[in-house]
Amino acid sequence: PGPDRDRASAIVGVQGLAPYWFEVDAGLRVSEDGDASAEFEAEYDWRFTQRLVLQARGETSYAFDEVEEFGVGEGLTGLTLGLRARYHISREFAPYVGLTWRDRFGDTADLLEAEGEDTESSAVVAGVRWWF
Repeated sequence: PGPDRDRASAIVGVQGLAPYWFEVDAGLRVSEDGDASAEFEAEYDWRFTQRLVLQARGETSYAFDEVEEFGVGEGLTGLTLGLRARYHISREFAPYVGLTWRDRFGDTADLLEAEGEDTESSAVVAGVRWWF
């Protein structure tokens, strides 16, 4: 799948706080071509101090249709897991550093392998969480 491909989508989702303080997001995405997928993400924060936080994140999605030109196969498409440490300099400003691991499954993995791409990847991430 190339970076020059575009398509529009509409998303309906819910976001909230689950029992035991898990932040969850769930959404249903429908593209302009009628292709549908469901997405789920969960986060959990461990506070070591009022300023130092370790955040675990997990994300997965399920495609109801195969969209070969975007490298998406029908079924469970993959899993992304991450761990980030952030330090709140102020409530609105918190730099972070972390690790992310991603794996693709099933038909999506088969489509990516046919294009010569890896199905598994990991990365070091860094950034700033900023509110205004």
